Amino acid sequence: MAVAAERAVASQRASRLRARPSRRPVARRRLRGGVVWIVVVAGLLAGVVALNVAVLQLNLRMDRLNSERGRLRAENAALQSQLSSSSASGRIEEQARRSLGVVPADPALTTYVPLGR
Repeated sequence: MAVAAERAVASQRASRLRARPSRRPVARRRLRGGVVWIVVVAGLLAGVVALNVAVLQLNLRMDRLNSERGRLRAENAALQSQLSSSSASGRIEEQARRSLGVVPADPALTTYVPLGR
């Protein structure tokens, strides 16, 4: 009878040992699944961060270009003003009198040549 009792105890121990390994693959699968989800979420977060960095760089570039555009518009306005004042007829006449000694023609002495139509 002692042998039968020992076999029964050994059988119970063996069944306990057999029951535990069946739980381990489930735990390993869960662990692998958890690791996969962590990697996926980390990848998505890295993508969001990379996208935000790209948007920030584009915003900085756009700010620089906007400030350059404003500067160029102001420079164009100054050049346009300078051009219009340079091409003023009164100033040109005065410069021609001073530099070249040119005087305006007297309208009474002006003659016109017919073109022969």
